[in-house]
Amino acid sequence: MKSFLLVFLGGGLGSSLRYLVSIAINQYSKVLPFGTFTVNMLGCLLIGLILGYAQKENTLTSNQILLLATGFCGGFTTFSAFANENLELIKNGEIFNFSIYTISSILIGVLAVFIGFYLANR
Repeated sequence: MKSFLLVFLGGGLGSSLRYLVSIAINQYSKVLPFGTFTVNMLGCLLIGLILGYAQKENTLTSNQILLLATGFCGGFTTFSAFANENLELIKNGEIFNFSIYTISSILIGVLAVFIGFYLANR
């Protein structure tokens, strides 16, 4: 039950922050959903930092990892919004924007996790 509550708390905080960041960023972009892109890339970097630090220092408990990586990062990032925004781009015939958004999200996301691990293990 404790693990569930840690993930619940972290997820709620992450989701709330995702909402605020997305609103703040999306007001400046009408072409691509940069709010979701931003939170997903930040979340990738953050989970890389958290897990890389946990691996290097061996100081984070499993409960802290549940709260931060599973809960917070899981709530902060969102694949469902990413998929829905891609569907909207396709339905609107914006195939070029769909391609750029999808490819850059995947490539930069994986790169961000790698950078997070690298920075945490320096």
